[in-house]
Parts: sequence; C-alpha cells; structure tokens
Amino acid sequence: MTSRIINRRDLDFQLFEVLNIEELTSRPRYAEHSRETFLAVLDTAEAIATEKFAPHNHKADANEPSFDGRRVSMIPEVAEALKAFCEAGFIAAAHDFELGGMQLPVTMTQAAFSLFKGANVGTAAYPFLTIANANVIHRFGSEAQKQKYLPALLAGRFFGTMALTEPQAGSSLSDITTSATPNGDGSYSISGNKIFISGGDHELSENIIHLVLARIPGGPPGVKGISLFIVPKFSVNEDGSVGAKNDVTLTGLIHKMGYRGTTSTMLAFGEQGACRGELVGEEHKGLTYMFHMMNEARIGVGMGAVMLGYRGYLASLDYAKERPQGRAPTNKNPAEPQLPIIEHADVRRMLLAQKAYVEGGYALCLYCARLVDETRVGGTEAASDAGLLLDLLTPIAKSWPSQWCLEANSLAIQIHGGYGYTREYPVEQFYRDNRLNPIHEGTHGIQALDLLGRKAVMNKGAAMKLFATEVRKSIADTQGDPTLTTYAIELEAALNEVAASLQVLAPILASNPTLALSNAVLFLEAFGHTVIAWIWLRQAVAAQRGLQQGIPADAAFYRGKLAACRWFYRWELPKVRQWHELLRSLDDTTLTMPPESF
Repeated sequence: MTSRIINRRDLDFQLFEVLNIEELTSRPRYAEHSRETFLAVLDTAEAIATEKFAPHNHKADANEPSFDGRRVSMIPEVAEALKAFCEAGFIAAAHDFELGGMQLPVTMTQAAFSLFKGANVGTAAYPFLTIANANVIHRFGSEAQKQKYLPALLAGRFFGTMALTEPQAGSSLSDITTSATPNGDGSYSISGNKIFISGGDHELSENIIHLVLARIPGGPPGVKGISLFIVPKFSVNEDGSVGAKNDVTLTGLIHKMGYRGTTSTMLAFGEQGACRGELVGEEHKGLTYMFHMMNEARIGVGMGAVMLGYRGYLASLDYAKERPQGRAPTNKNPAEPQLPIIEHADVRRMLLAQKAYVEGGYALCLYCARLVDETRVGGTEAASDAGLLLDLLTPIAKSWPSQWCLEANSLAIQIHGGYGYTREYPVEQFYRDNRLNPIHEGTHGIQALDLLGRKAVMNKGAAMKLFATEVRKSIADTQGDPTLTTYAIELEAALNEVAASLQVLAPILASNPTLALSNAVLFLEAFGHTVIAWIWLRQAVAAQRGLQQGIPADAAFYRGKLAACRWFYRWELPKVRQWHELLRSLDDTTLTMPPESF
C-alpha cells in the first residue's frame, strides 16, 4: 500500500495562510529565510520521511529491538533512516548557524519533524529525544558542558534521553530515590534505577547522553531536592571524543503495545559504584530545568498523536473511496453495483470526525510552536504574552490530541471493518502506537491537575484573560460573514462557560483543593474543546478568505475546511455545556466512593 503521511496542502495552509509564517522572516534572526527556503525544508523532510522512514514502519513494529544480555539489536533500516535525518541537518535545524544549525523558526522545525513522526513514530523518537536533550544543555549547561556535548548531539554523533521515572515512583517525581554524591572533583557518583527510558540503549550512535534526575544527599525532601545531571553511557573527553564505558547498565527492554521500534529500557546507574555524572546548573533546581525538556516533549507528544491520527484518517479515506459495499437506502435492487462506502452517510460522519480531530489538533500544535517563536524573537511584551499563553495551552496541546486523535484511529479501524483489525492494513498499528500517547509525558489526569490547579488560576487568571482576548480577536474577524458569525456566537458562549466554571472553582481551590480538583479532567476536556473550536474558527476565517480569492484548484480544499468546522461546532462543541454543569455542581461521586466498594 502507498504510504500517505499528510495532506501537504493542509500543511502549507496552516503555515502560510493561518499562521503567516513568512512574517517571521522580518525578524533579524530569520532574515536570511524566505517562503522558498521554508518550502525547500519541507520538501526535503517529506522526501526523507517518505523514502527512509515510512518503508520500515511496519517492519520495525514486527521486528522490535532485542537484547541478548550484551547488546541491543534492531533492523538496519532504522540506522539508515537516522543517518539521512542527521546528514540533512534536522537535529540542529533550530539552532544558530554558528552551531551548525539552520536557524529555522521552531514552527518550521515542528512542521518538518511532524512528517517524520507521521512516517515512523518509533524511529523518529530517537532524534526527538536528542533534540530536546540538546536544548536543555544549550539553555542550562555550563560553557564547558556545551562545548563538550552540543557539537556531537547536534550532529547526531550522540543521541540523548531523559531519565525521570523510577519503578517505585512512577509519575510521582517527589518520590524518586536515585542519588548523586559529590566526589570532590566536580563530578558526582550516580546510583539508582530508572524505568521506561525511551531510547535508553542502542547502537545507533557513538554515545547516549542521559539527563538524569537525582538527589544530592542532605537536600530538601520532595521535588525541591531534585537536581539534574548529565550521565553519558561512555565518558566523554574534553575534546568530545568517546572514552571508557560509564557504569550505566541496561537491565532489560520493555515490550510495549506500540512504539515497538523505540527501545524502552530499564537502566541501572552505579551498580559497580563507578557511574559518574555532571551537575547541570544549580543544585536542587533539576525539575525546573527538566520541565523545559518536558514541556517541549509534551507538545511533541501531542504532535505525534496528531500525526498517527492523521495517518489513520488518510488510510481510511483511501479505503472508503475504493471499497465497494452496500447500496443507497432507496435502492433495493441487488443487481445494481455496490457503492464505494464513502457514499454512506455514517462513513462520512466518521471521516468528518477524523478530519476535525486531526486537522484541529495539527493546527493547535503548530500554533503552540508559533508561540515558542514569539517567546524567542518577539518584543518584550509580545514574548511575555506568548509565554503565558503557551503555559496555558501546553496541557491541551499534549492531552487533547492524545485523546481525540486516538479516537480518530479507532474510527479509521471501524471504517476498514474486519480488515481494520488485521496486520495487512496499517490502521491497527497506528492505533496501538497512539495508545501510548495518553500516558507519555504525564497522563490526562496529571495534565488536568496542572491546568486547573495552576495554569488557569495563576497570576489571578492572567493566562485565561489573555486567551479570552485572543479568542475575541478571532471572533471580530468573522464580522460580515453570517455563517462564521454564528460560530463566533457559539464560541463566545463556550468561553463564558469556562469563565463561569472558574468563578465557582477558584474559591474552592483555595479552601478545599481535593474537591475542586476531583473532576479536573472534565475541565481539561471542556476547555480543550473550547480551544479547538477557536482553532477551527481561525482556520475557517482563512478558508473563507481563500475562497474569496477564487483559486479554482483550491475550492474543494477550502470547502472541506468549512465543513469540518461546521461539524465540530454542531457535533462537538455543544458537549461542553453539560461538562461545565457537572463541574459547577461540585459532584463528589469519585471522592465518596469507598475503595472497598469497587
């Protein structure tokens, strides 16, 4: 079957018609770029993703990495794809020219990288983690650490990981026990165990640089006593060359239902008492530093969820156009030829739902990447506002696609019927791969606690007020268009529902946080749907503008955008009213259910 990664027209629409990415070339940092250079980057990414990543997606799933007690083995196509990725400069793409980078906007690097995630999320995980790892060292590492590690990471000679989770702690980072004891020479002896470390061992690169959370003896308890350390698999000499093996041991591989091409590892640090690490930044500020990587990873997880949903949508769309089955309800003549199943209303319902979920999620993730650019190159006020809005939207960018683009994968299987459950068709793998994303980088529940317990109420609700301002700018853009004005009214009503719920919940957060946060996931869902409704209105405004320009070849594309927007406002947005009513009732069913009664 031909691999289809994305509707390229949609990608160009998001970048150039919705986000106006060309405007960034007026900023000094991006002045050497143009629409042409941006398109060239996307063309290169699409070619490598299609030719090197997509062809072994199924093979890597069927032949996952193995460990014989000495070394990890995997299919050779993974290394070949990553070599092409690194040689094209994509790991360093967002970094300065002086560091060997392309100095591209983050929006562009995220757009390009989305193609690799769509083609093969298992293989793409290795550079994804490496990019985030390098960004932490670049931002928080010492000058010596940057000179020692960054050139090799950005060139793809070294790959990187983030090592947070421990068997006894899970998501509760306050309970980690890995220790880091000062040696008196500036190094630390690292001792402990980490689990579910993606990319934690392989032979795809000369070295693996782990960023490890650990405690320095005598530090404060809980999260305030966590520090961050660079712990390489092999020691690194001052000139960047690889030295002796560090005391980091792979104790086993974890075999998951999806992402089977990515090694998921259990690692032991310091079993022989000889594991050495370097402190990043200051003592006891490790979680602050790691959150830089985690927040970047959260948006990346959302994008990965989008792309897996997108792949399923395109596969089921192709299938629906080609698969003949059944006839129109008004046709009872068995001698008549069967219809392609896309002619059946319920199949179109499922395709519209997928389109609304994946194209809405894609637009949200790219919008968040655009906010990152504003934090870096905007003026002082614009950068501050972008950072505030990004903080608020990050839990949505991670969790909304992880839930609803997974639902898109489920619908893709449904459209395929019985064939959807077989491995001869790709949609069952897309579903299995995507099922990991609701857990990656913090579950829905954790994101919901962050959103309602902190982001929505921080600075007296400043982020929410800023979000409301941005939404109302989009509402103003609908003036004079009767159809879009109707959506604008509904979006305003949904925004008011969010405000009303926060008015009830904010005081309870102060007096009884257990009650206020007990249904936080419901707030995440309601606010998430409101955010996506806004994102769809932004797309609809751009689509109407495109139709008015009258390019015949694009008319069907623009009408498709407007239809998906209509579907979301008719089928999805009305759900938020009931969710908010339940939130404001302060329902305590989950709190009062005794554990022994389950």
